[in-house]
Amino acid sequence: MLEQQFINALSLGCVYALFALGFTLVFGVLGIINLGHGAVFTVGAYAALMAITRLGLPLWAAVAAAMLAAGLAGAVVDVLVLKPLRKRNAPHLIPMIATIGTAIILNNGAQAVFGAGTLRFPYGTVPERVMHIAGMTVTALDLSIILLSFVLMAGLMLVMRRTQFGRALRAIAESPKAAKLLGINVELLFFLTSLAAAALGGLAGVLIGLYSNAIFPLMGQHMLLKGVAVIILGGMGDIRGAMLGGLFLGFAEVLSVAYIGSNMRDAVAFGLLFLILLIRPQGLFGRVVQRKA
Repeated sequence: MLEQQFINALSLGCVYALFALGFTLVFGVLGIINLGHGAVFTVGAYAALMAITRLGLPLWAAVAAAMLAAGLAGAVVDVLVLKPLRKRNAPHLIPMIATIGTAIILNNGAQAVFGAGTLRFPYGTVPERVMHIAGMTVTALDLSIILLSFVLMAGLMLVMRRTQFGRALRAIAESPKAAKLLGINVELLFFLTSLAAAALGGLAGVLIGLYSNAIFPLMGQHMLLKGVAVIILGGMGDIRGAMLGGLFLGFAEVLSVAYIGSNMRDAVAFGLLFLILLIRPQGLFGRVVQRKA
């Protein structure tokens, strides 16, 4: 049924968008592509699982614990890896390679602690309440994912456009040196951006873990590819683009599985992405940057 596929695509696309929101926030402010974001996503999923199975916390508290654990992981990476590279004015490629190393460390650490097998949330973790709307079956998890994604996107856009904090971040995105001359604490905002972006990645990890009911050490690597595709499609560093790009990818995947076949899921989604970028290389909301000699 097309209506049901719409709900499935919307919830999956919103998870992709949540992951990409943190991804694009780091790129927009720090100017780097953080390839360790997928590993932070995994940290969030495992943290929520441990909070529920070991500590007996309710789901809402486990989600908060996951965002805290992922945010701290992102903050540690910023302090130990990215900050020293910023002080040395390292080229953009160096931090990107460094984040690959942090991803390998985090993934191997997760495998050493939890094993390589797939873990699952206990039965009944998510309330099994179901609503029937216009012929569509909407679960509590679907509704939570959709609402969280849109609320967080709207909140981020409001912060970036209407608050002093957001104006400071936009100033840093334009020129960190000029922002520092204006009295903005650039390093503190870099740190807070890394923490917030990682927390969003951790939240996405919990939601995809609940959505697929599968948590394993390399789950973030597959999501990383989707996140890169989403921010390229939406426009590098644009919050609106991250949301729309995530929804596009979710719809492309779900509809291709429903009407073509599961084997063609990624081929169709990334094929459509390729065609769109041929028409608009800068993405939906990206700006064309001219390189001057």
